[in-house]
This record gives sequence, structure tokens and C-alpha cells, in this order.
Amino acid sequence: MVNVFLVMLDNAPRRVFAFLSVICLTMLAFGLYLQHSQGLEPCPMCIVQRYALFSVAIIAGLLSASKSSRVHFGGSFVLLLAAGFGAFVAARQSWLQWYPPEVATCGRDFYGMIENFPLQRAIPMIFKGSGDCSAIDWTFLGGSIANWAFLVFSATVLLALVMLGRRWMRR
Repeated sequence: MVNVFLVMLDNAPRRVFAFLSVICLTMLAFGLYLQHSQGLEPCPMCIVQRYALFSVAIIAGLLSASKSSRVHFGGSFVLLLAAGFGAFVAARQSWLQWYPPEVATCGRDFYGMIENFPLQRAIPMIFKGSGDCSAIDWTFLGGSIANWAFLVFSATVLLALVMLGRRWMRR
């Protein structure tokens, strides 16, 4: 099974990148569905994860359009950075959900923080997490949205590392 996956990465990396892009866009669409149809408002960390998912989808989509192995190598590194950042944010939110803060106060929303505070003060506020970042409003198979996002980001990091390693070994 692993050998089949590695052969596919070597022979059809564009399909793998396209599939990754579709997965990320599907997660984004589902998040928008939950927000606009089910009334779940995203917390600041959810919004940052959406931006990271969108970045991964765009990077993977652009990589799927290229035939150059050099572009795939460089793009895999950029993909690694974007997915690593998304995994960090999702892991932080999962941690807040598993170990909620003792004082659960709902903080400002993401855009309110960005508009009213300088960036060097707003970024730590986002990662501190407010009471709504620790709330679990939706689950699927026992995992929250942050847990599932972490799995997608982690799989993307693994994929990017394998792509980088395979290309590096060929040089």
C-alpha cells in the first residue's frame, strides 16, 4: 500500500496536489455551510485556520497546474510552511478544547481585534484563545472541527515532507 502511494507521488504528483486542493476546498465549503446554514459563528482561531486552509488549497492548486519538478519541490516547501502553521493553530485550539481555561470569557471577534489593536498585540490575543475558542459546537466521529483540521494539516505536512524527501533523493 505504501509502495503504491509512493509510486503515485512519483508518477502523478499533479493529481495528488489536485486532490489535496479539493479536500481543503471541501473543508472550507463545509465550514461556510456550518456558519451560514447552521448558525455556528467561527472563533478567531477558526478564522485563522480557514485562511491557512485556503492558502494550502491555493498552493496545492497551483502546484497541480505545473509540470515542473522544480516547481513541485519549491512549492512543497511553501506548502509545508502553510500547513505547518495551520496545524499549529488547530493543535492550539484542540488543546483549548480539551483543557478549557478556568475563566471562559468570550473575547473580541477576529476582525474586531485586528481593527482595534496593533498587530503585535492582536496576534497574541488570537492565540490566547477566548471562551468561544474552547467551545465544541460540532463533532463528527468524536472529533471537533479543530481536530479534523489538524488531521488534514498534519497529512499535508507529511505529504509535503515525503514530496521533498523523494525529490531530494533523486538529486
